[in-house]
Amino acid sequence: MTTCVVVRKGDEVAIAADALVTFGDTRLSRAYERNQKVIPVGESFVALAGTTAHFPVMRALLTGMGEECRLMTRDDVFRTFLKVHERLKNEYFINTKEDEDDPYESSQIVCLIANPGGIFGVYSYREVFSFDRFWGIGSGRNYALGAMHAVYDRPEMDAGDIARIGVDAGIEFDKSSAGPIDVHTVKILAAPHETPQQPGGAATNKDGAA
Repeated sequence: MTTCVVVRKGDEVAIAADALVTFGDTRLSRAYERNQKVIPVGESFVALAGTTAHFPVMRALLTGMGEECRLMTRDDVFRTFLKVHERLKNEYFINTKEDEDDPYESSQIVCLIANPGGIFGVYSYREVFSFDRFWGIGSGRNYALGAMHAVYDRPEMDAGDIARIGVDAGIEFDKSSAGPIDVHTVKILAAPHETPQQPGGAATNKDGAA
């Protein structure tokens, strides 16, 4: 599967993911295909876990929604993913069934979101979580959570540093995760009485690319 994390610390949020795709026992590393698990969507970054079929679908769907794709608050994310679910069914033919006693149709999507509004997680039944510190998804998440917990309160560590350490722990111990690590950071929107350092929350790649 994967290791994907989001971190919020100070005036910065970060999102990071590994780059390995697997097909059963076969590994497809970055050396053979540019696997990209973090999708830029407007001012947001979205990291996906699960079947590789999700990646082209969600990339096309989210980037093609225009103004309908709003991800800056927990309520925005929920309403957007209701629309995503409808389009997944009608346009992309997703199988909405997981278990016989499912309370709702499943979107089969698990993802993390980072943007100037904060860090969020979305699960199969459109459950949306807004995180205060950090979170992880994928098969390497438990290793990532432990590593991030161990370093989060260190004053020299910013959100990007912590996110990288989390994914690195997943790569070290999870057989389905491998580098290189993609890290993206975003400035959080300032409170109304403050002046934002970067209007609109300009996004940068931790490795130096915009």
